[in-house]
Amino acid sequence: MANHSHNTALLEETPVILPGHDFETVTETIAEIPLSKRFPLGWIGVLLIGVGLAGMLHMALGYLLLKGIGIWGNNVPVGWAFDIINFVWWIGIGHAGTLISAILLLFKQQWRMSISRFAEAMTIFAVACAAIFPVFHTGRPWLAAYWLFPYPNAMGLWPQFKSPLIWDVFAVSTYATVSIVFWYIGMIPDMATLRDRAVSRVKATIYGMLSLGWRGSARHWHRYEVASLILAGLSTPLVLSVHTVVSFDFAVSVIPGWHATIFPPYFVAGAIYAGFAMVLTLAIPVRRFYGMESLITMRHIDNMAKITLATGLMVGYGYGVEAFFAWYSGSPHERFMMWNRMFGPYAWSYWTLIAINVVMIQLLWLKSVRQNNGLLFVMSLFIGIGMWLERFVIIVTSLNRDFIPASWGMYYPTQWDFMTFFGTIGLFLTLFLLFLRFVPMISIFEVKMLLPQSKVKHDHVH
Repeated sequence: MANHSHNTALLEETPVILPGHDFETVTETIAEIPLSKRFPLGWIGVLLIGVGLAGMLHMALGYLLLKGIGIWGNNVPVGWAFDIINFVWWIGIGHAGTLISAILLLFKQQWRMSISRFAEAMTIFAVACAAIFPVFHTGRPWLAAYWLFPYPNAMGLWPQFKSPLIWDVFAVSTYATVSIVFWYIGMIPDMATLRDRAVSRVKATIYGMLSLGWRGSARHWHRYEVASLILAGLSTPLVLSVHTVVSFDFAVSVIPGWHATIFPPYFVAGAIYAGFAMVLTLAIPVRRFYGMESLITMRHIDNMAKITLATGLMVGYGYGVEAFFAWYSGSPHERFMMWNRMFGPYAWSYWTLIAINVVMIQLLWLKSVRQNNGLLFVMSLFIGIGMWLERFVIIVTSLNRDFIPASWGMYYPTQWDFMTFFGTIGLFLTLFLLFLRFVPMISIFEVKMLLPQSKVKHDHVH
């Protein structure tokens, strides 16, 4: 008991920002990267990989527009495949950014301040990658995409509002809009800092335009704080609603394995789980490469690992509930669906995701694992794979064996499926690297609030 109390006390004493910083060093450390004229070779190398994969995405989508979605492996009965799998996966990854920004802000969690900026950027870039898939999945996007929005027209044509795919359009577009506005407003004070420190006239002009005339007056700070709280309040229900709506794509259908009330909370927990794993995947190498260990400390890593564990346990509970529902329902179709997942032709995917999302994450109970950056980075990569496999299992194994055995069919992804998927990873990587280089990756003014110098002490006169 004494040893446990000692470990708890040590963790509580771990600072959110390491000693040795003052207002000037915080500004210098963060602002030096976007204002530097130097481009690190490591950054250039990874950017070239991202640009190469993004180029592969453009080639795959160009060929898709030329030939049609028949170049993908989609077939009958597996009409949804890589396109919807990747859509749900990318939307899930974007959840952690909004949760860190909005919910932890409302709960006044100080440890969020060093990681909120690039978590929000991750959200926006993930949503941009996600949007590609449903747009091209509809076929002939130059005709179909804009019909999804109920714009006024003289022909009396309206979207099918009973379709959850239309609900997706509204939920995701609202989520993206609020996330972008929240992200940008949070950067305005830092853009003014870069404007004032820029040596280059071009950079000073660009950052000056982006800072919207920020002078740091009391009126500006008051309006900034009000806007932040309003946007945080708007963003908080979006964390729950967006992936709930995405789960309705499945839950409102009658397909065995999809028609389940557990899907909304199960999908939301899975999204936060995948999102925090992605934040760890990005934060661990970024803090090492840019020497940000004093600002993104082990307390941040430990807290994110704990949230990953908590949401991972919720996801594991969801898997158990799915199996219980199939058995308890008494429906032969539901029972066959579960049996097909466990022992059918795609059984490897089911047991792999169980090994990752249920068994492997139990290691996060150990503090030694949560404090091991290398191991945590590898685990976060595996969690990303496990959550992709979860979507594969839900979609492909529920569709490939229909009610009638005569309509059963296997799904095999083509090279164009893989090129599109890995191309979106390249697009995400490219956007994220450009963000790291040209925008303050950590909120300068928020981190300054963590310094002892910012704590005003009032002397009480008796």
